[in-house]
Amino acid sequence: MKINVFYLFKSKYKPRRYRMKLSARNQFEGKVIGVNEGAVNGIVSLDVNGTKISGTISMAAIKELGIIEGVTATAIIKATDVMVAVGELKLSARNQFAGKVTSIAEGAVNDIVVIDTPVGAVSATISKAAVEELGLAKDSEAIAIIKATSVMFAR
Repeated sequence: MKINVFYLFKSKYKPRRYRMKLSARNQFEGKVIGVNEGAVNGIVSLDVNGTKISGTISMAAIKELGIIEGVTATAIIKATDVMVAVGELKLSARNQFAGKVTSIAEGAVNDIVVIDTPVGAVSATISKAAVEELGLAKDSEAIAIIKATSVMFAR
C-alpha cells in the first residue's frame, strides 16, 4: 500500500479554526490600528480602550489570521509573561501600562498581582519575593510591562 506523504503533511499543518476558551488571563479585544510588515515578522498595533498594545508575530500568522487595519482582534498575554515595576523606567519593552494594584492573590512561591490599567485589568504572576521587594499592596501604583514578542493575537 502506498501512502501519500505529502497529503499527510499538508493536512497535518492545515490551519484550523476553533472556538475555545483559553487559560491565558489577559485577553484584550480591540481594533487593529496598524500593521508594520517585515520580511519574517510584523508588528501589529491594537487599540484597546484608547491605548495601544503592540505585538510582534510572524507574517505567516498575520496573513492566516487576516490581520489588517480596521479589523477586530484580541491580544492574548499569559500572566507569566507580564513583568511588574514601580517608579519611573526607561525600557525597550513596547507595552508599559501604569495603574493601581487591585488585588494580590498569595501563593506559596508566586503571587498573582492584578493591576487596573487603561487597557483593563492586567494579571501578572510574579514571585512572592518580588511582591515584597517592590512593596506592592492593594491600591499601590505599579506598571505592567509586556514585551511585544509576548503578545499573541486571535481573531
